[in-house]
Amino acid sequence: MTVFAIILLILLGLLLLLIEFAVIPGVTIAGIGGFLLLGASVYIAFSEYGTGPGFLTLTVVLIAAPAMIYYFFKSKSGKKMILESNIIGKVETINTEKIKVGDVGKSIGRLAPSGKVKVNGEVVEAQSTGSFVDHNREIKVLKILTNKIIVEPVKKE
Repeated sequence: MTVFAIILLILLGLLLLLIEFAVIPGVTIAGIGGFLLLGASVYIAFSEYGTGPGFLTLTVVLIAAPAMIYYFFKSKSGKKMILESNIIGKVETINTEKIKVGDVGKSIGRLAPSGKVKVNGEVVEAQSTGSFVDHNREIKVLKILTNKIIVEPVKKE
C-alpha cells in the first residue's frame, strides 16, 4: 500500500462525509462509508508504516474532518442550509394598572378552562379555576399572572 492510496482513502472519506452533511443528512451509507474509509486509512498507515506515520495520519484525519465540516457550513452554500431566524414575538403582559384582583368582567368566549375575557375594557387571556365558564358570563379576577389572569364565575344569588 502506498502513501498515495492512504491519501486517496482520506480524500474519499472526507468527500463522503461532506456528501453526508450536505446532500443526504442523517445516518446513511455515505456517512458510514466516510468513517470506514477514514478509519481504514489510519489503520493502513499504522500497519504499513509504523507508529510515527500512523499518528500523523490520525492527526490529519482528526483535524481535517471537523475543519472541513466547519468551513463548509461557514461558506456561502453552507449558510443557505442553516436556518437563521430571529424570534420577534413578545409575550402579552397584563396591564396591572387597569386590571386589579377583585375586578368583575365578562367572558368573551367559553373558558374551557382558558379563553378570553373582557375586564375594565381590556381583553386578556384568562383561565378559570377549573370549571367551565360559558360565553358572556360574569367573572371575577382572583389572581394576576404575567400573561394571563385567573378567574372564577360570579355566583348569582
